[in-house]
Amino acid sequence: MSSTDAYRTIDGRARSAFTVQGSEFIGHAAPVETVAKAEAFIDDVAAEHADATHNVPAYRVRADPFREYSSDDGEPSGSAGKPMLSVLGGRELENVCVVVTRYFGGTKLGVGGLVRAYSKATKDVLDAAEVVEEVPRERFEAVVEYDDSGTIRGILESEDVEFDAAYGADVVFDISAPVAEAEHLRDRLRSATSGRVDL
Repeated sequence: MSSTDAYRTIDGRARSAFTVQGSEFIGHAAPVETVAKAEAFIDDVAAEHADATHNVPAYRVRADPFREYSSDDGEPSGSAGKPMLSVLGGRELENVCVVVTRYFGGTKLGVGGLVRAYSKATKDVLDAAEVVEEVPRERFEAVVEYDDSGTIRGILESEDVEFDAAYGADVVFDISAPVAEAEHLRDRLRSATSGRVDL
């Protein structure tokens, strides 16, 4: 897997819930760009549902190296976190964190029942989210004098980039470009301004 490749993730938070033999399962999903953000989301859900029997997390994050993590949070080993991680992997989702909250309803489900319930909770909350394809982007600035600003703006408008321009003593372009194309774009900007751009 390359850090420049497009990947599948979700575009916002989602939630779903169902009940099995009296136990309520609530799925929570969020897009996360770092392990720290995944851990923060897990902590938020655990705080919101501090009275729950279990808050079981799983995430896949495009870190360096790639990180996959799950915990059973007190459920029998392999009955909760691993099945959730398996759903995330099966759907080829990255930069996604799922937490399944369980309120125990008095009837034990057994390991097989738990695997099915945690898998279903993960699938349901991912079905409730919108899956999108993301292209990793790199941010950088291009600083030029006013004479070159029209040239730079023209190039940026012709490329697949997002940018803002701030006009002060110089013109500062704040650029967000696909990682795979960022170096080529910098070369174009240098060439077009005969090296007068500060990158």
